[in-house]
Amino acid sequence: MPRTAVFALLIVLSAAPMAAGATADPSNYTTVIAALNPGDTVTLASGTYTQDLNLNNLNGSPGAWITIRGPLNGSAVFPAHISSNTVEIRNCSYLAIENLTLDGQHMDGPFGVSANGGTGNLTHDIRVENCLITDYDGGQQTDGISTKCPTWGWIVRRNRIINVGTGVYFGNSDGSCPFIGGLFEGNLVQDSIGYCMQIKHQNTRPTVAGMPTGISTTIIRDNVFIKADRPSPDGDRPNLLVDGFPDSGAGADDLYQIYGNVFCHNPRESLFQGSGRMTIHDNLFIDVVGTAISLVDHNLPLKLAHVYNNTVYSAGRGIWFSSAARQGDAVVGNLVFAGTAIGGAITTNRDNLVDAIADAGAYIAAPSLAFGTMDFYPRSGQCVGSAIDGSAFAGDLDATVDFNRTAKGTWTYRGAYAGSGTNPGWRLTIATKPIGSGGGTTTGGTSTSGSTTSSGTTSGTTGGTTVGSPSDDPGGRHGGTRCGIGSGLGLLLACGLYCARISRRRA
Repeated sequence: MPRTAVFALLIVLSAAPMAAGATADPSNYTTVIAALNPGDTVTLASGTYTQDLNLNNLNGSPGAWITIRGPLNGSAVFPAHISSNTVEIRNCSYLAIENLTLDGQHMDGPFGVSANGGTGNLTHDIRVENCLITDYDGGQQTDGISTKCPTWGWIVRRNRIINVGTGVYFGNSDGSCPFIGGLFEGNLVQDSIGYCMQIKHQNTRPTVAGMPTGISTTIIRDNVFIKADRPSPDGDRPNLLVDGFPDSGAGADDLYQIYGNVFCHNPRESLFQGSGRMTIHDNLFIDVVGTAISLVDHNLPLKLAHVYNNTVYSAGRGIWFSSAARQGDAVVGNLVFAGTAIGGAITTNRDNLVDAIADAGAYIAAPSLAFGTMDFYPRSGQCVGSAIDGSAFAGDLDATVDFNRTAKGTWTYRGAYAGSGTNPGWRLTIATKPIGSGGGTTTGGTSTSGSTTSSGTTSGTTGGTTVGSPSDDPGGRHGGTRCGIGSGLGLLLACGLYCARISRRRA
């Protein structure tokens, strides 16, 4: 190779982005973080970080995320301050936050993770993973995670959001800040005063650079949503509420896909309330005085609702349509033990199995309201019927597998489990549910804008650790080394050695 070619290659490689690793501690972290570039990772040492984590203008790229991570045990602790949010994100993208403990200290006002500022804050593709967000419960409007800007591509995964005013609040109350194409999976949201989680309705979308204009899917899967009996002074709220999309234009055909979740306990409201367009399948709904699954016009109309293969236990009403779904409905293959099982403005209601709450023990292993004791897996030979036609759900994510990610086969089982006898999957506990528990493959939704696609894809789950595709592992979150031109340091050194050998041979 001529020397000129070698030097040209060296110049190209030296200009290529290179993943960098850095460490920081409570004495210097603000300076280190402010200097991060695409592909950089900073690891925070154990300790108490007395200044808020203000993240401004940190922009990675689809193949080179910026990552801020603490120790796996959560020992990098950020205490809240009364006048500011603990983590504030402004004008950032392709940014990951991992393994932090955010302590609200029971203050009324500060949020745990916030992205606010309306259209003046261009923030998207944010990942919050394996964090503990706790004690943001000074008031019902104090949020664990909140977005108040038009945003898309968020991944919120394996977090514990405990003892908060509102667990997660995506969007603005006036519908002006749409939350688009998100993935919320494997989280525990426990003991909120108001909502465990809410996604607000969307008006006609504002014009924001890079915002997806194609059909987007927001995925809510493998989460545990638990309410307690504490009062809600600003009004009783469901465990999860999702609201409608724009009536026309960009976002009108967007979809929520909600599956594999546990919804448990609500003393005064619904476990789930939805409007807009959604599929709800293979979830467990347990212990509610009111309605387990409430489909109703809210801020915007109910348009599409497919509700299938869910298990409902100990509810005043099981599945209830207070409004008709304008684009179609289906209530199919559910297992419901409730005062009133299924009702309302439903067109397609078939192949469901319903009975009294008191008789649930004839069908399922251990009907109970206590975690560690409850087991809603069917007894041997129970909860079966004729094969269900699931063709209407063929386009839904993981429609052919159950709560444990076990294949449904010919769709003869009713409820969230496709089997009987001994439950081979995750035991219901107050903890994060392993994502994709039971094995199998799950594929996340996509949001598209022109030729740009962002995806949340998980596959091959073992022992609660997801081994994902590159799109699911932005920035190499498992600590591996990225290969290719972006990690040019190794190639640069190799080329230097090669050049030296050529020089020696020619000397």
